[in-house]
Amino acid sequence: MNDPARPESLWANRDYRVFLVIQTLSALGDSFSFVAIPLLVLHSTGSVVQMGLVTGMTGVASIVTGLFAGVIADRVDRRRLLMTADVARCLLYATIPAVWLFATPMWVIYTVVPLAGGFAMLFRVTYVTVVPAIVGPDQITRANAHLFGSYAVATVGGPTLAGFVAAAAGPVAAIGIDAVTFALSAAGLLLVRLRPPADEPERQTGGGVRQEFLAGVRFLWAHPVLRPLTVLLSAFIFLTHGMTDVIIYRVKEDLGHGDDTVGYVLSAGTVGAFLGSFAVTRVRKALGFGATWIGATALGGVAIACLGLTGSVPVIGALSAGMLLATGVAGICSMSLRQEVTPGHLLGRVTAAFWTTHYSLGPLGAAAVTAAAAGFGVAKVCLAVGVGVVCVALSGTATGVARG
Repeated sequence: MNDPARPESLWANRDYRVFLVIQTLSALGDSFSFVAIPLLVLHSTGSVVQMGLVTGMTGVASIVTGLFAGVIADRVDRRRLLMTADVARCLLYATIPAVWLFATPMWVIYTVVPLAGGFAMLFRVTYVTVVPAIVGPDQITRANAHLFGSYAVATVGGPTLAGFVAAAAGPVAAIGIDAVTFALSAAGLLLVRLRPPADEPERQTGGGVRQEFLAGVRFLWAHPVLRPLTVLLSAFIFLTHGMTDVIIYRVKEDLGHGDDTVGYVLSAGTVGAFLGSFAVTRVRKALGFGATWIGATALGGVAIACLGLTGSVPVIGALSAGMLLATGVAGICSMSLRQEVTPGHLLGRVTAAFWTTHYSLGPLGAAAVTAAAAGFGVAKVCLAVGVGVVCVALSGTATGVARG
């Protein structure tokens, strides 16, 4: 086990290096399903509404899982829990190509993808609790920036490669590759060692699942910054949860481009996320949490508003990059703050309460945004969503977020 006094350089931390590689692998898999699932639904149904329905169902599964994911993460071995979530997603995604060899039943998508979304929520909650067990308290923002950057690196090439695979062999083949990456990630976690929380004895105290979940809710709601941040992010998720489907629909149906072009556009977007991971540590140190989160979210809203106003694929890619740069900076700050202010024994439950609350409107938002895009056109929807996101960001100036 590493010395509790972590080395000054993150790169001297073996467990952190291994964890970074593993997360890059997992992110590569995520980027394949990120492109392949909407494409498979679109190929099978030709409907943006069906794409939104799958996204919405996955969001519901995430919300339901979030009700107990934090309790599980605070009760059991967190490394084994991450491995379990990876293995489950591997098996679930492998089911799709196995079934598609004989038939094309949409019920498989409606069953497998939401279940995988539930395990993804379990993984995300546990992942947040693991970072402080690998790095020191003063390294959390930098570590999150690196991890977010590695995610961006993987997803720069991932969507492009997924688009090529989908164009050459169909989106089902890309989903099969996704399953393999989750298997590799699960195996790699065997090499990572975690430092136990300083408050380990308290972590083992229990109660019913409901009482333990509410302990996270109470901490979240009592905190002067996390409380308004959760409310604002609920509105943000409602507005933006369906934007990936809208962008894919815009490129394929409105502009008539192929799957490989969709991959290029989404890859261009993740370049922005990668650049944001470089900037976030310095920007937060210079401006503080509040100004960084509000400014970045507002800039993301401006980029979204402009997405529907152009028919140029390169411009759409550049705007996607700007959107993900801004929202990436805001997201890294949000996660880091939560890890910094939450006691270790509560971190799983607080994270679950945070995500369950602010993702609760995501499925409804995805259905509403994609239905609006089909009915009123992408340009009007992007403008409305962008203006809404800017309003959410500026609302933060009147809350504890501005003083965070």
